[in-house]
Amino acid sequence: MAGHSKWANIRHRKGAADARRGKIFTKLIKEIIVAARLGGGDIDGNPRLRTAVAAAKAENMPKENIERAIKKGTGELEGVSYEEITYEGYGPGGVAVLVECMTDNRVRTVADVRYFFSKSGGNLGEANCVSWMFDRKGLIQVDPAVISEDELMEAAIEAGAEDVVTEDNTFQVLTDPEDFAAVSETLQEKGIVFLDASITMIPKNTVEVSDEKTAGQLMKLLENLDDNDDVQKVHANYDISDSVMEAIS
Repeated sequence: MAGHSKWANIRHRKGAADARRGKIFTKLIKEIIVAARLGGGDIDGNPRLRTAVAAAKAENMPKENIERAIKKGTGELEGVSYEEITYEGYGPGGVAVLVECMTDNRVRTVADVRYFFSKSGGNLGEANCVSWMFDRKGLIQVDPAVISEDELMEAAIEAGAEDVVTEDNTFQVLTDPEDFAAVSETLQEKGIVFLDASITMIPKNTVEVSDEKTAGQLMKLLENLDDNDDVQKVHANYDISDSVMEAIS
């Protein structure tokens, strides 16, 4: 989690806010469409859709965008049919990488993902080769400037969160995936503003990457994957020091 948070926060600072929001909205809309297609458009009766809508609301997605995506998923509006695929492999430095995709063209997607791994000196692996190294969790990031740790801890635990930790100068609220929507909604109702909120994969152990060249190659791999339109989320179990991260950013 340490490495992913640093990478995500640096990407947030480097990227234009509008461009970043556009890409995030695209990924969130895909998730809502698929969730509604698989489980129906009733938010209360579809846990996955409820989680997807909560994540969209955390990013301040307009209500009409959410409703339109749900209708595309249920077939009330015409939309693209997406297939879910997860690719796994090892990046530079032996770092485990999970790539969650939603695509309308599996051949195109696997070719792109394989190319990015190969270009960075990594290797695309078989199914389940690294997924066992991660735990699926809800993750809500909060700026320490907007609330104290004690106040956030009290509010989060009361809402059903598992824990609150401080990492990379942010407060991170961890939840069971099934509790993510309820926790995020409760915290938002209390006026707590999020830096980011999503279901993610938390590494059980991390791989230290201290060489700047290797770290740079790894970051480039993660950026290329994250920028791909078919990629929903990228997870990796690296740990890079602040000094190395700043040197390559």
